[in-house]
Amino acid sequence: MRRLKLGLRGKLAAATLVIAALPGVGWLYVEELERFLSEAQEQALMGTARAVATALHERPALLERRASDPHRQVEEELHRLAVERGESSPGEPPVAEPDPASRDIDAILKGLQRTTSRLWVVNREFHIVALAGRLRRPEPGGGAEGWLDRAGRLLLSGLVQRPSEDFAETPPQEVLSGREVAAAFQGAPRSGLHLTADGKAVIVTAAHPIWAADEVIGAVVAEETTNSILSVRSRALEELLLATLAAFVLAAGVLGTLATRISWRIRRLRDEAEGAIDAQGRIAHAMSGSRSGDEIGDLARSFSALLDRLAQHHAYLETMASRLSHELRTPVAVVRSSLENLKLDVSPDEARVYVERAEQGLARLSTILTRMSEAARLEQGLAATQREPFDLAHVVAGCVEGYRVAFPNRAFDLELPEDANAASVPVPVEGSPDLLSQLLDKLVDNAQDFAIPGTPIRIRIERSESEAALSVSNFGVPLPEGMRDRLFASMVSMRKDSAGGGPHLGLGLHIARLIAEFHRGTIRAENLAEGGVQVLLTLPLAKPAQ
Repeated sequence: MRRLKLGLRGKLAAATLVIAALPGVGWLYVEELERFLSEAQEQALMGTARAVATALHERPALLERRASDPHRQVEEELHRLAVERGESSPGEPPVAEPDPASRDIDAILKGLQRTTSRLWVVNREFHIVALAGRLRRPEPGGGAEGWLDRAGRLLLSGLVQRPSEDFAETPPQEVLSGREVAAAFQGAPRSGLHLTADGKAVIVTAAHPIWAADEVIGAVVAEETTNSILSVRSRALEELLLATLAAFVLAAGVLGTLATRISWRIRRLRDEAEGAIDAQGRIAHAMSGSRSGDEIGDLARSFSALLDRLAQHHAYLETMASRLSHELRTPVAVVRSSLENLKLDVSPDEARVYVERAEQGLARLSTILTRMSEAARLEQGLAATQREPFDLAHVVAGCVEGYRVAFPNRAFDLELPEDANAASVPVPVEGSPDLLSQLLDKLVDNAQDFAIPGTPIRIRIERSESEAALSVSNFGVPLPEGMRDRLFASMVSMRKDSAGGGPHLGLGLHIARLIAEFHRGTIRAENLAEGGVQVLLTLPLAKPAQ
């Protein structure tokens, strides 16, 4: 099966689909919130019915009505309430004035009714004693709808259904014959949900009994639609969907821009990496790197540093070939010319001279081969060398005494750490004293070659709490720019050709670096402000024996 390949932009675009899960989670939250609000609405309606019933307890006179047709009574009560609210129209039959008892109940209902609920007071004979309120909520004016409502209605009309106030109210006969009223006349408060006749709204009904002594003399019925809750639910869903849509569009735009930018930078890095090396494997040009602080910038800088090191290694290989060719050419020429002269008819004295020259050339060739294998032998020997604790100050002091004898024309300034009484302080390190002496020989030999005649070689040891620093300084020509990092590489040398000196293959400081790394230390070279070069070796102090 073929695996689908997605680019960086495709993967980031797929990641934005996680935002699509937010509406589902929000929808579940809104549904749970709607359930809690519905329960709270039923409890509030039951509380209203209980309050009205409490005001009518032990007052049976208020529930006594003249005998009349129940249906006509309902029509009269509805017509009376319409007249009081100013909703009656001309041509309607006149309605008799309600009796005083009805006025008292109306006053109670008026104080306890809710703006979007309808209250019924029914006596034991199922006569409607009083009726107050209405189920339909007033429609908001045109200016009351905000831009979010209009946007939600236009964009989400097919997803979120808003409640409608255009529904058929439940006829009084159905209310009086409902389960809630029957339970109330049995002495048990009860609430429930009912659909309107046209199915456009849900009615919450709560009924509470009215007591006189131990007898139920009537019931209070409270009704209210769930449209208020549905309005809150619809608005919450619209805001959720609109916010999710806006977040999705914004995230898609931001991630798309970011992905495009990242893809461009990666392609640019790829192109630079591919173009940095030519078909023959040689480095054509250096990479530009990056100043960005993110991971791609770090990768670009790593590639640039890697390419620089490869360039240095290529230069080292080329230098090694040219240096070996240069160093081998002279002794080979001496041996060849001596042998050619020996072929001629020469006197014994002349032959002796040519033989000596040939021997000198062969000795020079042997020296070159020995020094070339010295670094390799040292690396192999370091793996088998055992580390032991020794006093760095003692070893360096002994070496300096030998230098003063070997180089009588050069002064050596030695500075060792001392305590308050000017007594020498030991500098314990761990490694090989013989190898450390060999390292110091390389540093002093290098300083001796580049020091100005008559100036001293300065050797100093400084000690801190955790490490020791050994420095060898000479006064002379400073290091050129770019040479500090390459100075300790193999076959790198700053020495000029010498007429009578031995061959210089640039292995001395390379060997010094190998020995420093064996002692878990670091070595570096830096220019002195007063002129000259200082080579600094830093070694960790040996831990005291337990």
